[in-house]
Amino acid sequence: MIVVRPEAPPNTGPPREAHRLDTAQLASWLAHHLGGLAGDLDVRQFLGGQSNPTYWMADDERAYVLRKKPPGKLLRSAHQIEREYRVMHALADTEVPSPRMLALCRDESILGTPFFVMEYLPGRIFWNVQLPEIARPGRRAIYDELIRVLATIHTVDLEAVGLSDYGRPDAYVSRQIERWTAQYRASQTSEIPSMERLIDWLPTVRGREEPTTLVHGDFRLDNLIFDPSQPHALAVIDWELSTLGNPLCDLAYVCMLYEIQLPRIGGLAGVDLPGSGIPTEPELVDRYCQLTQRDGVPDLAYYKAFSLFRLAAIAQGVYRRSLDGNASSADAATAGRAGPMLAATACRLVGLRL
Repeated sequence: MIVVRPEAPPNTGPPREAHRLDTAQLASWLAHHLGGLAGDLDVRQFLGGQSNPTYWMADDERAYVLRKKPPGKLLRSAHQIEREYRVMHALADTEVPSPRMLALCRDESILGTPFFVMEYLPGRIFWNVQLPEIARPGRRAIYDELIRVLATIHTVDLEAVGLSDYGRPDAYVSRQIERWTAQYRASQTSEIPSMERLIDWLPTVRGREEPTTLVHGDFRLDNLIFDPSQPHALAVIDWELSTLGNPLCDLAYVCMLYEIQLPRIGGLAGVDLPGSGIPTEPELVDRYCQLTQRDGVPDLAYYKAFSLFRLAAIAQGVYRRSLDGNASSADAATAGRAGPMLAATACRLVGLRL
């Protein structure tokens, strides 16, 4: 039997200088925890992503993915790869597509920060939400799958999978506003008037209470790995912000794409949706309601404004890390321009004057 050494995927490269790993130390740890290695270890860093450095690794027979906290000073409660490992491990036998978790290392002496290892699933990641690489007839199928997977997350039996204590069951939106305000303040580099307006306004509005579900927290198209040829999701990844909370925040995070255009990931604002084959926002929301047996989605504009505010705070954190030299993506500095635009869009969406 001839064994072909796995080939590195095209969206990888040599680890950035700030994210280089002690390969010998890593290989020794992997050999002990994964039952041995077949030959030398090849390590390359995935080029996408802004938060936790992620690596493709392979020996002569198998490929893996390693995800770790970044080096340097980190914001409190950020980069929680231990929670990522726990939730994906818990979802292994559910309808939520998940990679198989292999090992978690909390010992910082191995690679400088905690990390986990999971199986590598070769597939497609769609970075641009307009799906330029997909022919028009196939685009709706991709979005239908996106919403189907979101519905499976929101209908997970928390008790059955051991996640009933994965977060507080109450006041999710209020706590999120407080958290992201604090995160924004901790990484602030200048005053952004639209962010100040949202920080003042968002806590004064309360949406209808929703049943608590598992929420992904960063549910978007490029956090799904699709089958190489079919519109079928193999895995949901990047669960760093997951917790228990209001499922409409996840839905609104998808829907905010209809309001924006961003570098690299694109957006759906101004797109001829019928001509593109991508469902309209009402069609997407109706599909979600069918799958989750809802009558409708009240206060969607508020949840979208909240989602834009939170994404602006995340962008500011990425920008600050780029200034500090420990962001995991080489183009992280562009996030400094995204934050003000996202916050201004949120204000416009709910009629806030600056």
